[in-house]
Amino acid sequence: MLAGRKILVGVSGGIAAYKTADLVSRLRKLHAEVHVVMTQSATEFITPLTLRSLSANPVYIDLFEEPKVWNVEHIALAELADVVIVAPATANILAKMATGLADDFLSTVLLATRAPIFAAPAMNHAMYHHPATQRNLAILQERGIRLIGPDSGFQACGTDGDGRMSQPEEIVETLLRFFQIGNYLKGKKALVTAGGTQEPLDPVRYLGNRSSGRMGYAVAQALQEAGAETILVSAPTDLSAPRGVARVSVQTALEMHDEVLSRFEDMDIVVKAAAVADYRPAIQAEQKIKKDGSGRIIELVPNPDILAELGHKKKSQVLIGFAAETENLLIYAQEKMKRKNVDLLVANDVTKQGAGFGSSTNIVSFLFPDGRKIDFPKMSKLEVARHLVKEIADILGVKVKE
Repeated sequence: MLAGRKILVGVSGGIAAYKTADLVSRLRKLHAEVHVVMTQSATEFITPLTLRSLSANPVYIDLFEEPKVWNVEHIALAELADVVIVAPATANILAKMATGLADDFLSTVLLATRAPIFAAPAMNHAMYHHPATQRNLAILQERGIRLIGPDSGFQACGTDGDGRMSQPEEIVETLLRFFQIGNYLKGKKALVTAGGTQEPLDPVRYLGNRSSGRMGYAVAQALQEAGAETILVSAPTDLSAPRGVARVSVQTALEMHDEVLSRFEDMDIVVKAAAVADYRPAIQAEQKIKKDGSGRIIELVPNPDILAELGHKKKSQVLIGFAAETENLLIYAQEKMKRKNVDLLVANDVTKQGAGFGSSTNIVSFLFPDGRKIDFPKMSKLEVARHLVKEIADILGVKVKE
């Protein structure tokens, strides 16, 4: 699917630039035409000669050097590309992209191109989570720039956390999917729930859980990529809705219940990925509860079981549930699948490293009512979501182009 595709690889100045050599090599092996643009800082981490040898094309660095062909090269490259991938995408180049700054060859090309742009963020964990970086990422996603990663793990600076550049094979797989996926769910309507609901105790406190919402947001992105008209009913989270996905914000389980049930009849697909609180306080204090040194008993009442209610009401809809457990995963998950009448249940043990709340990766099993089970190794939540969407298409009887 990449044969003859013109792919522009932008390399910015981070230690992850060493991975770009592997990325360029993989793209060339798939017969893509690869052109590389480097920032000056990137040349401190990997030489232009390396990438020139792997790409079999000139490497562009200096905006003012003598042209290799007689043309305005940054404009020519911008118009040439079928797709642009910035890998690694440092905090600096992301900030330039967000603000429209164009002070070198790469940033100028990024401003001039009309080709789809992908970016693989790579930076220190603290830099990645800085509000400025998160705001820049949100701006870029709103403009349609697709993010790949980042991954989590040990970093060159000695810290451990998210911020690592995604592996070259994942980036290539994303590009392959971009060119071949097709709109196989076009015309279908999908609803996804995500995040952890918050049940107020008083105006400043609530009962909640550790869900980040990442899995549900990844599912919404994957459904939208496949052409489905997608609504995301989201509990509070810091995540930005994927481009093209309509978000409905809720706080409590009761609010989520009402929003989901009011839309259910119009949906073809419903994926319940949210971590909905099972209980809520029987009474919400009107004022902040003051500390008086004594113990306190809080009466809890059950919230409605949204998934079970949908399972009872469903007609032709494909209904997907999630089961996050800490023990006896298969026993509890299989019982939940039958009790709630879902078409597929995604089960994971949140005590496993790389599968817990807040992680960018997951380790899951797909369980089916007929007894089938598909186990997956650790992979990004977006990869899990894309596998899930293929299974949804299969349940719907929709052919997926491979």
